[in-house]
Amino acid sequence: MKTFTNRDARTLEEAVRLAREALDGGQSVSFAGGGTDLLQLVKDRVANRPGQSVPDILVSLRDVENLSGIARAEGEVRVGGLTTVGTLAGDPLIGEEFTALAEAARSVATPQIRNAGTVAGNIMQRPWCWYYRNGFPCYKAGGSQCYSITGENGLHAILGGGPSFIVHPSDLATALTAFGAVFEAHGPSGERALAAPDFFVLPSTDPERENVLADDEVLAAVRIPRPPTGTRSAFHKVMDRNAWTHAVVSAAVVLELRDGICESARIVLGGVAPVPWRAEAAEALLEGERVTTELAGEAGAAAVLGAVPLSGNAYKVPLARTVVERTILGLQAPA
Repeated sequence: MKTFTNRDARTLEEAVRLAREALDGGQSVSFAGGGTDLLQLVKDRVANRPGQSVPDILVSLRDVENLSGIARAEGEVRVGGLTTVGTLAGDPLIGEEFTALAEAARSVATPQIRNAGTVAGNIMQRPWCWYYRNGFPCYKAGGSQCYSITGENGLHAILGGGPSFIVHPSDLATALTAFGAVFEAHGPSGERALAAPDFFVLPSTDPERENVLADDEVLAAVRIPRPPTGTRSAFHKVMDRNAWTHAVVSAAVVLELRDGICESARIVLGGVAPVPWRAEAAEALLEGERVTTELAGEAGAAAVLGAVPLSGNAYKVPLARTVVERTILGLQAPA
């Protein structure tokens, strides 16, 4: 494993400064929180920051104040980036008001990983495409091709792909997008708040990146608007085994229901696209309507409109359609 130098930061400003100094000195740098994905990337000698080599400098965030915890406010909940996935999964308020997010957190890996891995780390983890993870010079590693197009592509994207066909690996990102979360980044110019459409990046915009954060920016927190009364949500994840794996297909569905009528809907798919994929056509079908079995089926079909499967992943189209349909019907059932 490549040797690296650790730098401990006490404040966000210090963390950003240490990263900037390393970059200005021609060194590659990574921020380290829980480190569950970062350590594996370093072991495999795979770059975890787009366009960089395996890091020379690790800036540890473990001692930075106010980066962990769940803070309640009147109109929103703020989740610190270093909050563990396990803490999020077990928080009573998250479970009650943001059920789909709690369910997504509980679906991540194993209890041991959830107790070490952080919210920011889960959102920021690099793709798990076997070509990228095994050192192929693909788009994600700064190369000029996506090997999945003609290679093994059973777990790759059916929506939003090209020129890279990775899928975004974060379960939390899927649920957070469904709740309209805002991602709070800190860098040399201070803080900036980014909604999901401005935070996540399709390969057609930048094939090396999955988000817009610069190499000297930290994902410090996520702010989630508290949902209106009458909101129900659920997260459903299909995996190829029961643990230690990512979504083949997942869906986070958030419905605001009044007397059986859907007043608003958010449907976001995971495991099918390079970013958390919002199914706006499916949402439009539901809004203002009474949710029926027939309508749920139509919404499921609308959720995969425009899907373009590769040679080995066409099965994801009916699977995603069914996951959306069943998740919607589960929320319409009496509580």
